[in-house]
Amino acid sequence: MTDVVQITLQQHSADTKWGKALFSPIADGFQLHFNIHDATRSVQKAARSIESLGLLQVQLAGDGWTIALQWAFYQGFCTAKKHNGVLFCGDADTQRQLQYMVQCFSWAKQLTNQTPDELYPEQLAILAARFIEQVAAKGTVQSQILLDEQLLAAGWHGLHAVGRGSARKPAMLILDYNPTANADTPVSAALVGKGITFDSGGYSIKATESMLAMKCDMGGAATVTAALALAILQGLNKRVQLILCCAENLISSAAYKLGDIITYKNGTTVEVVNTDAEGRLVLADGLMCAAESGANLIIDAATLTGAAVTAVGAEFNALFALDKSLAQKALAYAEQSDEPTWQLPLEHWHKQQCPSAYADTANSRPVKGGGAGGASNAAGFLSRFVPHDGKGWLHFDLAAAFNNSNNGYWAAGATGQGIRTISTTLLAEV
Repeated sequence: MTDVVQITLQQHSADTKWGKALFSPIADGFQLHFNIHDATRSVQKAARSIESLGLLQVQLAGDGWTIALQWAFYQGFCTAKKHNGVLFCGDADTQRQLQYMVQCFSWAKQLTNQTPDELYPEQLAILAARFIEQVAAKGTVQSQILLDEQLLAAGWHGLHAVGRGSARKPAMLILDYNPTANADTPVSAALVGKGITFDSGGYSIKATESMLAMKCDMGGAATVTAALALAILQGLNKRVQLILCCAENLISSAAYKLGDIITYKNGTTVEVVNTDAEGRLVLADGLMCAAESGANLIIDAATLTGAAVTAVGAEFNALFALDKSLAQKALAYAEQSDEPTWQLPLEHWHKQQCPSAYADTANSRPVKGGGAGGASNAAGFLSRFVPHDGKGWLHFDLAAAFNNSNNGYWAAGATGQGIRTISTTLLAEV
């Protein structure tokens, strides 16, 4: 046997001398006593406990280790400082699939956990394009980055407004993955990610405790990039566009202000009543850019609202869709991927829930947290900027993307929750 600590599975409870322990020692490591009715969560919780012993590397061994259970252990064992401590078991294909997941999740989590001083808007766009180029076949990826004044020239006024207050200017990545090598191949899907590399709240400034973790506000961009990468590694053969809306939301004499009105490319006018509701302002541009691609499937992901966290907690992502049949498919893909996801209300009338006396709509309600139904109202705002009355569009509000501190299931920092759901949706629906 190897000197690496072995981890095996047992469906029966630990011996009485160990009480209700999640794991107990064996000759060369530990055996996990998991609950068959809640298998992945109990394995993930046991992994967190084992990691707390200070182990740097473990080997999963023996029978019963499905991909789902191995992945649950990995998610519990790995931390912001440790991404490669689990040696998987099973046949070559099983281990290959798990390594693909590690590659993509590790990239997204490290990027999301990076300090806002190191990760700025243009750098986020560059790193995302570079990662897709690394996993894709040579010649299948083309990209461009629109920076600062180039955004205005292209008509992307929302992204420019949010990011213009920072010395490190806003950027939009437009990446085209086309494995067919045919320029006339239609774009099958477009992914849009919120890439706010730091969110102070702007003039609607956040309190310190709320601002501390706002390096994670580019989690949507990391999620959709990693999802595309994972789909490519798993055999995606359709043309997909990736659009990242990257900015720092800071205060300066150049920053956008309360009462400003932004006129979008589709003619919609938006009064700014809360500069901390910036995510929807940048995603509006990204969604219109996605619509211009002609894609029949548009998926956006963002750490968009605290209201979603209040509604579903920090272990579920929230899903919104006007296309109800597509939403049901996405929920099934989320369950298949072991990523808890819950659908929250979105109807066409939600776009009217942020009225303005001066513009077509406000970007929020001028009350704390955006008022009742804040997550649905944000999704309603976004629905103004998608084609075909929302058919083919999914919006993920990533409530489960980041933890401020350690808990019984996750280490502090980014979780990557949502990557597998979006990747599975891509592979199944395009």
